[in-house]
Amino acid sequence: MKAHILQHVPFEGPAYIGQWLAARGAQVGHTCLWASAALPDPAAVELLVVMGGPMSVNDEAEFPWLVAEKRFIADVVALGRPVLGICLGAQLIASAHGARVYRNAEKEIGWFDIHAADAGGERFRFPDHATVLHWHGEAFELPAGAHLLASSAACAHQAFQLGERTIGLQFHLEMTDDSLRAIIANCRDELVPARWIEDETTILGHAPAHFAATHALMDRLLTWLTRT
Repeated sequence: MKAHILQHVPFEGPAYIGQWLAARGAQVGHTCLWASAALPDPAAVELLVVMGGPMSVNDEAEFPWLVAEKRFIADVVALGRPVLGICLGAQLIASAHGARVYRNAEKEIGWFDIHAADAGGERFRFPDHATVLHWHGEAFELPAGAHLLASSAACAHQAFQLGERTIGLQFHLEMTDDSLRAIIANCRDELVPARWIEDETTILGHAPAHFAATHALMDRLLTWLTRT
């Protein structure tokens, strides 16, 4: 498997996804967009993973590489290759397909439940409810033709599927202890008291109880996306 990872900041890497790919002997390429916007041939990508980041998909003036990145994502999707977007990555998939990305009514940061939507058909099925890590202030509309897969109390659109091989997640199943501590270290200023924002101690304290389940769900999702 030839996988490619689009990473937007040094502290939001593939984490558990990297472990999953290594265990399967995948060839993994990276585009670190803060350093270089060079992108591979879409036809050479057999799995595309688009990571998160603190910027907005609407910040094209500040981050002009967003324009080419969205075009690249759309090209890989059009080829029917498996594509997974996480947080900003999901918003980029949505934006690349004409959907609006906007400021959510409230920031959602911490361990909160998602609830599965009945998307029907041959689509990925989330558990009826699962506790997952959230870290976002924006939300996406569903792209045309996409199916809602999950929601939360704070954000109606938490996951979607576009076609047979593209899934966007507003939340983070990939987090490990190291990656969680890295995002906290770099984005600690966002942890202000609010209804859907947990404090640092709570986030770190709850993490060990949830990592096994979120990694198992990520394993199942990646296995499903890359099925033959």
